[in-house]
Amino acid sequence: MTAAWDAYGDRQEVVEVREVSANVSTNSVYLLVLDDGHAVVAKRSSYGSYVHFRQDHYRIHEWIHRLRGTRYASFLAPVLLKNDEVFTYRDEDAWVVFYAQQPFYDFLPKVLTDAQLESFGEEMGLFHRECLEISDRVRPTWQSLGADIASLHDAIGSSEWRRERGFSDSSISYVRAHCDAFLGNADALGYHQWTKIPILIDWNIGNFSVGMDGKGFKFFSRWDYDWFRIEPRMLDLYFCARVCRAEGDQTAFSYTVDPLFDERFMKFLRAYHEVHRLTKEELLFLKESYRFFILNYVLRVGEHFFQPDICHRLQQETVHDYLPHLEQVDFEPLLEVL
Repeated sequence: MTAAWDAYGDRQEVVEVREVSANVSTNSVYLLVLDDGHAVVAKRSSYGSYVHFRQDHYRIHEWIHRLRGTRYASFLAPVLLKNDEVFTYRDEDAWVVFYAQQPFYDFLPKVLTDAQLESFGEEMGLFHRECLEISDRVRPTWQSLGADIASLHDAIGSSEWRRERGFSDSSISYVRAHCDAFLGNADALGYHQWTKIPILIDWNIGNFSVGMDGKGFKFFSRWDYDWFRIEPRMLDLYFCARVCRAEGDQTAFSYTVDPLFDERFMKFLRAYHEVHRLTKEELLFLKESYRFFILNYVLRVGEHFFQPDICHRLQQETVHDYLPHLEQVDFEPLLEVL
């Protein structure tokens, strides 16, 4: 971390490096305490492509810049710049980016009240609406859902890839069928016509803070850009459903589809719909956004986002539970929101 900070070239020296990683992801996060008493956050990653990592942070900076003048102008943790450019540091096998330390206010309780469910829906809808307004001024990235699914479609055919993850040969046609289902259904629902906005996918009560406002709340600050994408807004909503569920946040977690059908999530959706209208096609696309999350973030690249023991369990659950159950689920009841 100190080598990256030296390359950044700030006059303040690092007097303490404190790891603050969540110990779920394979990324490492550190708090760098400076000699003037201030601190910055450093994220170290070795996953994927440095080019994608750097491009994502350029887009995140654009996103934050375009939100100036809106209620969400100070919501997202700023990426540190050097000579007016996003600064990233690369050594042989990892890369680092710095963020301003984001203040936090209140955190949501483990189980939300009805009023908080409605506030969450309204806030997410308003935030997405502001992101939609500025979406034409945030350039797309090279990453796409289709490319990720195509990569899994090809990778599952490798015996070495399957062996490393403990998948049987019989999983090839099964996983490929789900890849094909995603591509076909997303296309039929109109994915290519929808406006793509900056999204974060991973919403949990530990990576954003709020300001309590009577019985409800307003978004206050957000950090953690591990799953940043520029894609349809619906990809954010599965994790919103997980925040809404009656059992609350879980230490030992799984990724079942069930939270999307909890009546508490329906309260969230109704509140969201009041401020940022949803369409039938978008609600039905929730099935595909969930399928994408499972196929991509758990199966294809799960080892880069979860510690080994968690990753192995989630990948086995995906093949034996999540995907088989998804085939039986009817998403039409979600249209009651409309």
